Amino acid sequence: MRHLLHMASYSSQTNMHARNLAIVWAPNLLRSKDIEATGFNGTAAFMEVRVQSIVVEFILTHVEQLFGDAPLHGTSPPGKGGTT
Repeated sequence: MRHLLHMASYSSQTNMHARNLAIVWAPNLLRSKDIEATGFNGTAAFMEVRVQSIVVEFILTHVEQLFGDAPLHGTSPPGKGGTT
């Protein structure tokens, strides 16, 4: 999530702010068996993806509140010489 937040920091150049990133990444981050079972068709599938993108956008806009300063898996805490 922090990587996507980092990407959103370049939104003035890329137009990929939190909402656009959420739309693109939500189906991959929050895969739904319901959508897969219906074959990705119709209004129901669209609404399911919309809910997923809202959840991912919320997470992206609240990363610090949700995760604090906790390092991501495989990284060192800030100031400890690792990458974040």
